[in-house]
Amino acid sequence: METFEEHYAAMQAAIAKHLPGADMALIDRAVEYANAKHKYQKRKDGSPYIIHPLAVAEVIAEMGLDQDAILGALLHDCIEDTDASHEDIEKLFGQTVAELVEGVTKLTRANFSTSEQAQMENLRKMFMAMSKDIRVVLIKIADRLHNMRTMQYQTPAKQILKCRETMDIYAPLAHRLGMQKIKWELEDLALRYLAPGEYDNIMAYLQAHQEQDESFMQTIQSKITERLTNMGIHNKTYGRIKHVYSIYRKTQTQGKSIDELYDLYAFRVIVDSIPDCYNVLGHVHDLFNLVPGRFKDYISTPKPNMYQSLHTTVIGSQGIPFEVQIRTWEMHETAEYGIAAHWKYKQGTGSGSEKDFEWVRRLLESQQDSDAEEYVQSLKIDMFDDEVFVFTPKGRIVSLPSGSTPIDFAYAIHSGVGNAMVGARVNNRIANIDAKLKNGDIVEIITSKSAKGPSRDWLNICKSNQARTKIKQWFKKEKREENVLHGKSSFESEMKRVGLPLTAITDPALEPHLLKKLSFDSWDEMYAAIGYGGLTAVKAVGRIRDDVNKALKAQAAEKAPVNPLRMRPDSETVLQNRHAVNGVIVEDIDSCMIKFARCCTPVPGDAIVGFITKGFGVSVHRADCPNAQNRDDPRQSARWVRVRWATQEEQPFETTLELDCITRDGLLLDVATVMTTARVRVKELNGRDLPGGRSMFTVRFEVKNVGELETIRKKLLNIRDVVGSRRGQN
Repeated sequence: METFEEHYAAMQAAIAKHLPGADMALIDRAVEYANAKHKYQKRKDGSPYIIHPLAVAEVIAEMGLDQDAILGALLHDCIEDTDASHEDIEKLFGQTVAELVEGVTKLTRANFSTSEQAQMENLRKMFMAMSKDIRVVLIKIADRLHNMRTMQYQTPAKQILKCRETMDIYAPLAHRLGMQKIKWELEDLALRYLAPGEYDNIMAYLQAHQEQDESFMQTIQSKITERLTNMGIHNKTYGRIKHVYSIYRKTQTQGKSIDELYDLYAFRVIVDSIPDCYNVLGHVHDLFNLVPGRFKDYISTPKPNMYQSLHTTVIGSQGIPFEVQIRTWEMHETAEYGIAAHWKYKQGTGSGSEKDFEWVRRLLESQQDSDAEEYVQSLKIDMFDDEVFVFTPKGRIVSLPSGSTPIDFAYAIHSGVGNAMVGARVNNRIANIDAKLKNGDIVEIITSKSAKGPSRDWLNICKSNQARTKIKQWFKKEKREENVLHGKSSFESEMKRVGLPLTAITDPALEPHLLKKLSFDSWDEMYAAIGYGGLTAVKAVGRIRDDVNKALKAQAAEKAPVNPLRMRPDSETVLQNRHAVNGVIVEDIDSCMIKFARCCTPVPGDAIVGFITKGFGVSVHRADCPNAQNRDDPRQSARWVRVRWATQEEQPFETTLELDCITRDGLLLDVATVMTTARVRVKELNGRDLPGGRSMFTVRFEVKNVGELETIRKKLLNIRDVVGSRRGQN
C-alpha cells in the first residue's frame, strides 16, 4: 500500500528540482488543509485519500509549473468532494488558486439527461477555464494520469469506462497540448485494460528481444555520437523502442506483426541550436541510407501544438530501419511537456493561451447549435485528428484536420468567405470542392456576391466541425421555412423506415411527452433543427421510438377482443391451481407441451396469449405479436387460449434484441462489454453493415423477466451510435 511519507517525499523532490524557490511552508499548509478535508476518505486500495493530491502535485511540479499550480493540484478535489468552498480556499491561498480549483471541479451537482451531455458540459467548462488559464487543464490531465496509474484497484466495468474516456479525450488532449511523454503513458496504461491480450503479447515480445534491441540501439547511438563529437557538435543522443500503444496501433492499422514494423526504433539527437539540427541531419544521411518519403521538417513548419523537430527514417548496415528525431534543448522540453513548457517560458502569466492556441476558441465556438453527442464526437475530429498544413495565396499557414476540403479551408478563413464560395483553386488549378487537401497545397477560394450560400450537401463533404457549425448557423438563420420542410420530410422518412405510424406523434396524450423527450416546444422547431443539421432524423426517432412503441402496445391491448380469451368467473382460481410447464400456466389444460414462439420471443412480464398448434402443444406469443393479431378471426378463435406466467418460477428465457446503429469501429466490442458487465449469458452476437453508414447488431441472450430485459435494453441504448432497438426473432 502506498504511504503518505513516500508521496510527500516524491513531491518535495520534484519541487526542489523544478521550482527551488517555492514557499514550502505555504505548500505544507495546503497539504495539511487537504489532508484534514479528506480525512474520512480512502482510496480504492485503502490508502489515505491525500496520496492522490500529493501525486497530482508531483506531476505538476515535474511539468515545471509554478507554486499556484502546485497548490491548485493539492486542493483540486476539495470543493468537489468536501465541505470546502471557493471562498475558504480564496481566503487561505489566494484568488488564483481558488479559481484553478473551481476550474477543475466537475459539474457534479447538475442534472443531465445523458452521459454525453454531462461529458460535454464538463469539457465545455474545462475549455472555458482553459482559455483563461491553461493550468486548469494541466491539473486535470495530471489528475487523470495518477488515476490511470492506480486503475488496478477499480472494478472491471470502471476500468473499461475510464480507459475509454482516457483514449477518447485525455490522451488526445495531451497530444494536442504537445505533452507527448504524458500522452504515451496514458495510452499505454489504457491499452493494458482495453486490450489486455495484445498488451501482454507486445510486452512479452519486447522482453524477449530486450538484449538484442539494447545491443542494436547502443551500436547506432555510439556511431552517431562519435561522428558528431568528432565534428565538434555538442549533442546528447539516445535510442528508445516505440511505446506499447504505438506498436499496437501500427500492427492493427498496417496488418503486420511486430517483426514487420518499419520504425520500431527511434533515436533522438538533442543539440544547442537550429543550425546544428540541419548540420546533424546531413551527417545522419551520410552515415545511413535515407528511406525516400520519410523526411519531415517540423522546425520550419511547427505543429499547432508547438512541436518542432526534424524527422528522418534511415536504414543501417544491418538492414533495420529506424527513425531519427533532431531538435534543440528548448524544442525537446516543449516536445515532452508542450504547453506547460511554453507557459513556463512566459514567466507564468497564464495569459495568451487562446491567442497561441486558436483551436481553443474554435472548440468553444463549435458547441453552438450542436447536441451533446455531436459535440463530443466533433472534438475527436477537430482536436485530436492528425492535421494537414496548407497555405493562402499570400503565404499564411492554415492548419486543418486531415482529410479537409476547400470548404473547410474557406470557413477557416472566415464564415463570409465560405458562404460566398462558388469554387476553388488548389496550386493554381481549378479543384472540386470535395478534393482532399494535402500538406503544402496553396488554396484560393473563388467567391461571388451572387452566391446563394452553402449547399446542404456540404455538411457531408466538410471534415472540420468549425465548417459544419458555420454552415448550420447559416441555414438556421436564412432558411427556416425550408429547414422545416426538409426536416419534416427526413423525419417522416425515418419514421416509416423503422415502422412507426406518423399518426402516433400527433396523439394529444402522447405529443407533450415526446416533445419533452426531444427537448423542443413544437414539432416545427424540431423539424427546423433537423433541416439545418443541428439534429439528425435518426437520432430524433431513436429517442422516441421506445415511447411510441409502448403507447401503441397499450392501445393494442385496450382494443384486443375479449371473447376468444374470456375467462370463466372461476378461471383465475383455476389458473392459480394449474401446473406450470416451462413457467407458463394454460387455462383448461392441465398438462401440455409448451413452446415459445420464435417470431416474438416472449419473456416473463410480457403480456402473452397461447395458440393450440396441430401436434406441437401450445405456442406462446406476445399479445402484441403480429401473428397474434388474427385471434378475433372466427375461423381460429377456438384455438386461442388464455395463458399466464407462473410467478413462482424463475428460469432463464431466451430473447433477441436487434440494434439499429450508426457504423463505427469498436461498436461490436462496446456491445459485448455492456453484456458482459451486466452478467448476461449471451448465446449469439453478430452484426452486419447496411447501406448509408448504418449497421444492424443482433444479440440473443437469456433473461429471467421483462424487467431485466428492459434494463439491458436501456444500457445498450446508452452506447454511443446505438440509435434504436427492437425485439427480434431467435
